[in-house]
Amino acid sequence: MDTLHGGRVVVGVDGSDCALRAVRWAAVEARRRGVRLRLVSAVGWASFTPVGAAPLGREYERQALVRAAEQFLTEAAGVAHGIDFGLEIDRQVRNGSPATVLTEESEHAALLVTGHRGRGGFSELVLGSVGVAVAAHAACPVVVVRGDVVSRGPVVVGVDAEHSDAALEFAFGEAARRGAPVVAVHAWSETALDPFLVPFLDWDAILADEEAVLQKALAPWVAKFPEVDVQPTVVRDNAASALVHAAEQAVLVVAGTRGRGGVRGMLLGSVSQALLHHAPCPVAVVRPEGHR
Repeated sequence: MDTLHGGRVVVGVDGSDCALRAVRWAAVEARRRGVRLRLVSAVGWASFTPVGAAPLGREYERQALVRAAEQFLTEAAGVAHGIDFGLEIDRQVRNGSPATVLTEESEHAALLVTGHRGRGGFSELVLGSVGVAVAAHAACPVVVVRGDVVSRGPVVVGVDAEHSDAALEFAFGEAARRGAPVVAVHAWSETALDPFLVPFLDWDAILADEEAVLQKALAPWVAKFPEVDVQPTVVRDNAASALVHAAEQAVLVVAGTRGRGGVRGMLLGSVSQALLHHAPCPVAVVRPEGHR
């Protein structure tokens, strides 16, 4: 059983190729964690009911949608068992919107996994409000499987001064399970400074201060995971750009839902959203523990 968050690995299934890539990723992760894999297909059949349709017609369409979803789950289970035949798998067709179903599933999950595009119920994921809602409101970490999926490489994590503990805990745990290093990226930019002061600033002193911020944030996790090799990286750049660049050869890039400079009330910050759209590898979005 995963001791970090408890529960199983849940993956959303809709029959698309992207969803099956997510199933493969989730199956490997469930095996690595030693937990069950749960396959869920969300079918909001009420929304497909034609206005004025006869009750028998509505029931026929509902059954057709459910049968299609069950077939998607059967295919997904075959893909997962191709990764590990002994993997314990639950599967269920659920009625409801994708965002609602996945958020509810996250309450009892160690990890929620989705593809970056889909069809049917998950077609909006990451590209619109559904993906943002799931990543922002899920009660467990969310992994969106996009870009290149590689078996070896570092776990990249974004670090700021105030909201990184949950993301760091997740990143170090993933790295320890994989025997991978952690690349901890702390980005800063003069765009946040008073432009009239910029010509007079001591850039070496600022760099030293930013390095100290990163080391302080890393210290408890380095102590807790001494077996994990850590590569602290301070970058004078936009945070989203720095993380996308650092993740080019990564197995996973991890971000919190809010960081320094976040607008109050925004549950999913601009950095997380940029990674969900542009990262070259799977993306994990981890909410702060206190907000779950």
